[in-house]
Amino acid sequence: MLKIWGRASSINVQKVMWAIGELDLEYERIDVGGKFGGLDSPDIKARNPHGLIPILEDNSATVWESHAIVRYLAAQYGDGSLWPSNPAPRATADMWMEWAQTVLQHDFIQLFWNLYRTPVEHHDHALLAKLTKACGENFTQLDKVLGKQAFITGDQLTYGDIPIATQFYRYFTLEIERPAIPNVEAWYARLRENAAYAEHVMVPYEELRARLAP
Repeated sequence: MLKIWGRASSINVQKVMWAIGELDLEYERIDVGGKFGGLDSPDIKARNPHGLIPILEDNSATVWESHAIVRYLAAQYGDGSLWPSNPAPRATADMWMEWAQTVLQHDFIQLFWNLYRTPVEHHDHALLAKLTKACGENFTQLDKVLGKQAFITGDQLTYGDIPIATQFYRYFTLEIERPAIPNVEAWYARLRENAAYAEHVMVPYEELRARLAP
């Protein structure tokens, strides 16, 4: 049975859990990080010297970094489904995973931290406007791709879609301005009917809201 260390409200853990759900794999998840603490424990450091989540243990294999874990799960258990048999769509999936890490999530996590995880009294409105605009431009780029095909690599969900679409739940539930992105919205609507996505990604995140200490 797979073992995963990481809290349910972590967006990087959610990527891994969605992949596990799509592949219908048995697992045990251990709450670590955030309000649960434990990242500096010898047990965690022995599995990931950086003391970060998520961490996956699969028999003798220990894997950390969310995208590496998603790739591992797809390659090990999703041949022909999440893991395309042809190298060309795998290369496309890899390119978009890199984009998700270095562009899409990079901008969105800054927006999320500065908007949601910073007390309202300390908001930098100029910075929030800049980050909201950057996120809107990123999602507009994605919308153009989805206007031609259902998923990043074509007509099938692959591991390359997971890091991108995991961002949707928070992006569409935050109180921010969003551009017209009908193709992304249509994909998000379909995902809300996906059992694995609904269970592992559409996780309430109110616990992450910042408030000034009384």
